[in-house]
Amino acid sequence: MSPTQIPRIGATIHELDDFELDSGETLSDARIAYRSWGRLTPTGTNAVVVCHALTGSPDVDLWWPELLGSGRTFDPDRDFIICCNVLGSCYGSTGPASFKPGTGERWGVDFPAITVADTVRAHRLVLDKLGVHGIRLVVGGSLGGMQTLEWALQDARVAAAAVVAAPARHPAWAIAQSQAQRAAIAADPNWCGGHYDPETPPAAGLAAARMMAMCSYRTPRSLDDRFGRRPSDGDSFEIETWLRYHGDALVERFDAASYVQLTRTMDSHDVGRGRGGIEHALGSLDIPILAVAIDSDGLYPPDGQEEIAKLSPLGELGFIHSPHGHDAFLIESVDLDEQLRAFRDRVSSYRRRLAS
Repeated sequence: MSPTQIPRIGATIHELDDFELDSGETLSDARIAYRSWGRLTPTGTNAVVVCHALTGSPDVDLWWPELLGSGRTFDPDRDFIICCNVLGSCYGSTGPASFKPGTGERWGVDFPAITVADTVRAHRLVLDKLGVHGIRLVVGGSLGGMQTLEWALQDARVAAAAVVAAPARHPAWAIAQSQAQRAAIAADPNWCGGHYDPETPPAAGLAAARMMAMCSYRTPRSLDDRFGRRPSDGDSFEIETWLRYHGDALVERFDAASYVQLTRTMDSHDVGRGRGGIEHALGSLDIPILAVAIDSDGLYPPDGQEEIAKLSPLGELGFIHSPHGHDAFLIESVDLDEQLRAFRDRVSSYRRRLAS
C-alpha cells in the first residue's frame, strides 16, 4: 500500500475553489482534510485549532493523546477541536502525491511552492465554512508552531496562541538540515528527478532523510542514555537498528515528494516577510502568546522562543525541561498539557479582567 492510500480515521474533506498562493500561482480543485472532536456551539465561538508537525496528520488522538480528552488542554466537553492537514502533505490534503486536475498524472515536484501562510489561509477557509466565529486557542509544535504564529497574525478570531518548539523564522541551521535531507532523497536512483513511479518510490533516500532528521530531533545525552554502545544483531549497534526502524516506518506512511515540499515550506517560514520584519510583526500581536521552549532543543534552540515571548506585547515564555531535544514536545506531553491548561486559565482570567 502506498503512503497516499493509507486510510485516515474519520477524516473529512473540504473542497477549495481556485486558491491563490503567495507565489502568485493558483491551485485548482484543492482539498483540505481535517478531523474534529466535540461540538461547535450555536454561536460558533468555542473552536480550538491544533496544528500538526512535518510528517504529522490530522489525527491528534494518535500523536498528542495526552492533550486530548475531558479535563485536558483539548477538551471535547467544552471545545470544538479541529486539526487540518497541511497543503503539500499526503494525508488527504492536496500535495505532490495528488493528481493534477484534468491530467491523470501526479503533481510530483511540479507541485507549486507552498508557504506556511498559504496553508493557514486555506485552513481558515475550512473554519469559515464550518461557521466558526471565535477561536479560543491555537496550538502547534514545530511546523505546527509556525502555523500557530501565522494564525495569530492572520485571523482576528484567535483569542490566544501557544507556539511550541518553533521560531518566528526558519534559521540557517534548520535550513541546512532540510537541504541535507533533500539531498539524501535526490541521491536515490529511484527519485528520477522527482518524477518517480509511486510503486517504486525513493525508499532508501527517504529512509536516510528520516534517519538524519531523527538525529536532529534528539540529543547526544538522550541517545547515549537510551542506547549507549549496546550491540544489536550482527555487527550493528542498537542505535543503528532504531534509526533504520524510523526510516522504514516513514517510508511506509509518507510520500517522498511531500517530504521535499514540506521541508521547503518550513525553510520559507518568516513571519516578518511582508509585515515590516519580525519585530514589527510580533509587536502587532494583541493577544496572549505562550512560547514554549525546550531547553535541550538543538534544532530550534530556546532563543527562538525567547524572541517570540519578548517581542509579543502579551507574550510569555514557558519551558519543557527534558534531555530529549526537539522531540520533547511529543515525548513530554503530560508536562506540556499542564503548562497549556495553566495558560488557558490565565487567558480566561485576563479576558474576565478586560470585561470587568
